[in-house]
Amino acid sequence: MMAFSWPQVAALLLCLSLTSSSFAAADLNNRVLAEEQKKTETKKVNSNTIASAGTVELYNGNGDVSATGACAADVKSFCKDVGAGEGRLSACLTKRIRSQKQGNVVGKKIGSKCIDELAKFKIDRSSNINKDVALARACKDDVAKLCKDASDSSQPGSTLACLRDKKGKLAGACKTEVYRNQQEASEDYRVDYKLYTACKDDVKNLCSDVDPGDGREIECLAAKRIQVSWECQNQMFRNEKESGDDIRLSVRLFNKCIGDYQKFCKDVEPGQMRVQECLEDNSDESGFSAECKEELENILAKRVSDFRLDTVLRESCESDLEEMCGVKLKEMDDEEKKKRAGLNCLQQYKEELKSEKCKAEVHRRMKRAAKDIRFDEVLANACYEDRAKFCNDVQPGSSRVIRCLLDHRNSLAQKCAAALFDHEVRMAEDIDFKYPMKKACAWEMSHFCKNTPHGHARIVRCLEEHMDNTDMSKECKDEVVRDMNRMAQDYRLNWRLNHACEGEINKLCANLCSTAPGQTCGGLVLQCLQEKQDNITNQACQDEVFYYELMEVTDFRNDVILAEACRNDVEAYCKDVEPGEGRVHQCLRFNRDKISERCRNEEMKLAAIEYRDIRLRPKLNKLCSEEKAVYCKDVKPGKARVIKCLMENMAQPNFGEECKEELQKREDVMKTDYRYDVGVFTNCQSDVEAFCKEAKTKLRGNATVLKCLVENFRQITEQCQTEMSRAVRLALWDYKPGAALTAACDKDVDTNCPRGSRSKSGAVFTIGVVGRCLSKSLVEGKRLESRCRDLVLVAAPKDARAYFEYPESTGAIVQKIADMQKAAGLEAVLVDPYARNGSTVTVTGWVALACIISLIVVMVGGAFLAYKRFIGADKPHTLHVKMGDA
Repeated sequence: MMAFSWPQVAALLLCLSLTSSSFAAADLNNRVLAEEQKKTETKKVNSNTIASAGTVELYNGNGDVSATGACAADVKSFCKDVGAGEGRLSACLTKRIRSQKQGNVVGKKIGSKCIDELAKFKIDRSSNINKDVALARACKDDVAKLCKDASDSSQPGSTLACLRDKKGKLAGACKTEVYRNQQEASEDYRVDYKLYTACKDDVKNLCSDVDPGDGREIECLAAKRIQVSWECQNQMFRNEKESGDDIRLSVRLFNKCIGDYQKFCKDVEPGQMRVQECLEDNSDESGFSAECKEELENILAKRVSDFRLDTVLRESCESDLEEMCGVKLKEMDDEEKKKRAGLNCLQQYKEELKSEKCKAEVHRRMKRAAKDIRFDEVLANACYEDRAKFCNDVQPGSSRVIRCLLDHRNSLAQKCAAALFDHEVRMAEDIDFKYPMKKACAWEMSHFCKNTPHGHARIVRCLEEHMDNTDMSKECKDEVVRDMNRMAQDYRLNWRLNHACEGEINKLCANLCSTAPGQTCGGLVLQCLQEKQDNITNQACQDEVFYYELMEVTDFRNDVILAEACRNDVEAYCKDVEPGEGRVHQCLRFNRDKISERCRNEEMKLAAIEYRDIRLRPKLNKLCSEEKAVYCKDVKPGKARVIKCLMENMAQPNFGEECKEELQKREDVMKTDYRYDVGVFTNCQSDVEAFCKEAKTKLRGNATVLKCLVENFRQITEQCQTEMSRAVRLALWDYKPGAALTAACDKDVDTNCPRGSRSKSGAVFTIGVVGRCLSKSLVEGKRLESRCRDLVLVAAPKDARAYFEYPESTGAIVQKIADMQKAAGLEAVLVDPYARNGSTVTVTGWVALACIISLIVVMVGGAFLAYKRFIGADKPHTLHVKMGDA
């Protein structure tokens, strides 16, 4: 026990007395300050910053949450350095609450009573812009300029609603404050006055069991939209439209994509759909979360299905829609037909749009439609039933559903098939719209086509041109081949040819294909362009038609008409042959005596096209590369000009054996079918129709048309005569026993030209031997079989042909001279009519002597002239005459 003296006790009592007094004084002082603050807070203060909104009383007298009520302790803990008024304490507490939700707070948290008090303040503030002092001050000029007709006094919340609707036109400070308000509304729908007023009863009736906050009430209503009142639905739509372009205002998307946002798009400024588009562009990257991708696709699908929600496209393309497409946004919102017309116009004339931003947005919209059927509203609606029937288990995205429908195109309903075809035509322009190919060929694009710009199917063409590269993956090659096969089925799927040949198609191939939406025309137009390619004047179109022909000769599936005609024949004779590099064509031609008539005819048509241009015969082109360079370097490819040049030089001593052998194979085919001879086919069409129509129906590699033209040679046109003369001359020049065209001369060759018939086939010395032999036989008057004689006459030059075709040209003249000689009393002086060869003129006696002398004079004169030319005496010269007194 401790003992204290009286002085110590007295001192202790005095100390306690002073301490008690000090605490009492401090407490009194706090109570006084609190009373003064309370009086200040509860003092009525009016606000009229924006006159059109009306005069209002500020909440708590300072336009802020109370610092002494339910939030007193939280204000003291978290906002002690923040001055009350104009929403500053509210902003401080709101920031703390957000950190709590994100799990970034350790220790004490803001209490539920304060959160309720804060919500009460924000709800009251949302009814009139003047209650939000910071917002009213920042947006005063914008309201006067953009929302002067809005009045919160008559329609609460209308001024702020107007500012949100015109967010893109606001000044920076106002835009910041409007965003702050939108962010608060995304966290608590009650802060959006119009939304809260319209939907509070629906929330109470339909979503009372939902944990309030973070947009969960609106999510609940969206799931039960069919039961929600019209007024609430309208306000929900308006809210979705206003907040959809900023990921921070879409709570559900933001929460599901926060990790992907920080990983892939952390440097992208939110707003104008920038973050959403960044996430979209990276959604196929490794490490991108499935839940973010799913939510993002759901939101994008909703925006595509309702044009009013696509705020970025609307803002970017408004002027182009009006100027180029003649339609206004309001009209598109009110009429479905005008909406579709406007969107189709933007896609169809994408390259001609004035706004680069609009071009980019249209391109992005088309990329989405190519990747996911949900993003193509027309296709999704048209194929709803077929999708359920054929592709019900196929997940949307990555073009999976669209690919599934394409695989079942022959079984689709007409409206779905039409919409699918129109979709393919629109997507033919850019590899960005061919998602499976773009994904499969990502490496090839970066290596083979890195400097090739997108658009106009340039990347697609680049990949096609590198198909033979051994570094191209099988996956990429398969996609490129699939695409080529598909574009060959209708010219409109071949973007480059379609645009290059638009005028030529209208001029040369009009009415072959229906212009009705979704109507395909197979290969009719492509075949027409090939048949009339000599009439094509546009060089770009000529190039594209030639490229299509290269596709045809490479892969039989790229000729849709031939592929259909030969379907059963390929299955029967060539099913083990891998398509590509012309292998199936070779197989069908090898079996030409077995395949169907229809298939044979189509193969012959294609072979005729091949013979027009050496570049369409890869083997021949390769074997004759040196000969082309030496003998035909200045000859333009096409119309068989290079091949004709090579054939004319076959007898040259240095002409390669391999090239010669391949040319002779080609010539053998030409001699069996007139369609393989470009000159005859082009210049004799009218004559074939006039004289050989029936022979045309019997074509089977038997030269029926060529023989018919020979029989009617005197009646056919001069241009056809010229080409037939050349063709028959070549056939006799490179004669082969048993050839269909020249078989009529086999006996005469055996009789008159034994060396020609016995010589080794293909040897150099055989070329021209038979032709010269038969010509000599005809000149010498030897008897030739009539059809062989006709062939030799057709092959003869025009002037020489006349000598044999008209008998009076020789024999008759000789007889007339003999008659004149007899009448003059001369016997065998001028001619001998009884000479062994009646087709020659025989001179006798002094006439013969005169002829010999004349011949000598001619020879001497010729030699003299030749000598003068050799020494240059016949060249122009100047004569100098010297004048003088000599």
